[in-house]
Amino acid sequence: MTSPSAVVDTRWLTEPEQRAWRAFLRGSRLLEVALDRALAPLGTQLSEYEVISMLSEAPSQRLRMSALADLVVQSRSRITHTAARLEKRGWVVREAYLDDRRGVELVLTDAGRAALEDIAIRHVESVREALIDNLEPAEFLALGHAMQKVRDALAEEGQATDAFGI
Repeated sequence: MTSPSAVVDTRWLTEPEQRAWRAFLRGSRLLEVALDRALAPLGTQLSEYEVISMLSEAPSQRLRMSALADLVVQSRSRITHTAARLEKRGWVVREAYLDDRRGVELVLTDAGRAALEDIAIRHVESVREALIDNLEPAEFLALGHAMQKVRDALAEEGQATDAFGI
């Protein structure tokens, strides 16, 4: 049960903040559904595209599984399942980490690079259709800036941000 003092001390959302929060929550969920739906005809999911995309941008097109999980904001368990699906398609392989052999890296294959080319085209089209084309250029840049602040505030120390460290 909530104590009376906790209710008084709570910084409740103002009406405009509540509207903005609910719009963000629903909009971000609808956006993810739309982007996932756009990739379905190509037999892939947004989470899978994210993985092969991050691998394609990484040095030697390989990343340690733990770093990859951080980049795409998936649990270690979920990234393992995603990697297994991608392995079955021949898009990635798992290899021992080159530096210490204890960890595992996910490596993009030639087949994965080929698949990525087609998937990336549809993904970019769907991002434009679902998000960018619905905003003014300044709004989109402001959204990116705001989300960088949120990411930076919530990311755990040492957690990867993207394959380029941005």
